[in-house]
Amino acid sequence: MEWSDLRIFLAIAREGTLGAAARKIGQTQPTMGRRLRALEQALGQTLFQRTADGFVLTDEGTAVLAHAERIEDEALALQRQATGTETQLDGTLRLSSSDWFGTLMLSPVIAAFGKRHPRVIVELLTDARLYSLPRREADLVFRIKPFDEPEVVSRKLLHIPYALYGRKGSKPPRAGDGSGIRVVTMNAEFADMPDAVWLKRTLPKAEIGARSNNRQAQAELCAGGGGLAVLPRPLGDLDRRLVALDIGAAPPGRDTYVGYHRDLKRLARLRALLDLVIEELAG
Repeated sequence: MEWSDLRIFLAIAREGTLGAAARKIGQTQPTMGRRLRALEQALGQTLFQRTADGFVLTDEGTAVLAHAERIEDEALALQRQATGTETQLDGTLRLSSSDWFGTLMLSPVIAAFGKRHPRVIVELLTDARLYSLPRREADLVFRIKPFDEPEVVSRKLLHIPYALYGRKGSKPPRAGDGSGIRVVTMNAEFADMPDAVWLKRTLPKAEIGARSNNRQAQAELCAGGGGLAVLPRPLGDLDRRLVALDIGAAPPGRDTYVGYHRDLKRLARLRALLDLVIEELAG
């Protein structure tokens, strides 16, 4: 049995399909299927039930999962410890953030960092998924939710104000009403976010024109006349097609936090990039 086979097993267990697991770890789907069959033969057990909706762990697979995750934890701890002692400024760093924050806030910093340290490759992942620091899915994570994992070193990076925007020429609506107003808001999965709650409470009679979990898409919808939208000020103020509307009450801002695994605290390239991010964004 090889660790690489257990890694494939874990990917299938977590993703639920061969295709998704293959994309996750950069293998082909036939290779994933072949390696899984080899693992099942080596163990003499069927680890997954194949269904129309994907792969479901059998009882035997569930038992193997617990052992595989412990092996993974040890392997990743060893990898982090070895990586964390590297002092040279080369290699790869993987960053995770929201879409607009990565595009507008981090990209200029990463570009400046690349000029200083051209041998470091920075990968920027921008989506709503929370990437795991212990599993090395990301080395440095930026998010609006504080970190509570004991193995993560984190700090508040900055506070970002939000505002209500309309396309240029829009007039502020009356707070507490919203009749005849269309708004662009978060999709149902993120309906409990503070800005979405504020918008619903402040303009209770407004009609929903569109929903999106992507802030840049919300800005485009707003600029195109799809409705008023609550946006981070660094994003909304940059778009000349939009105007911030003062209705006597501002939407709640959000704090942004940055975190990394404690095993990487001596990683030179991570420290160098983090210092530059703090200097440019929080200084």
